[in-house]
Amino acid sequence: MSENDTPPTESQRRIQRDIFGRRMDEVQPRWERRKAKIRAEIERNRRGEYKVPTWVLLAVLIAIVVGFTLFVALA
Repeated sequence: MSENDTPPTESQRRIQRDIFGRRMDEVQPRWERRKAKIRAEIERNRRGEYKVPTWVLLAVLIAIVVGFTLFVALA
């Protein structure tokens, strides 16, 4: 029996991961991950699964509160 015929140890069987928890054998460059994320978002939007961004909701809420405050203050 040669050295290559021995079963892998626990540390060899453990899947190596990077600091973000991604598998090391599946890590893609940042620009490829970003491109895939944008492509997936475009596909979701085309299917009608889009969401309103949080900053838009915040801007609308602030506009309503400021408008109400001006209405009360100037009445």
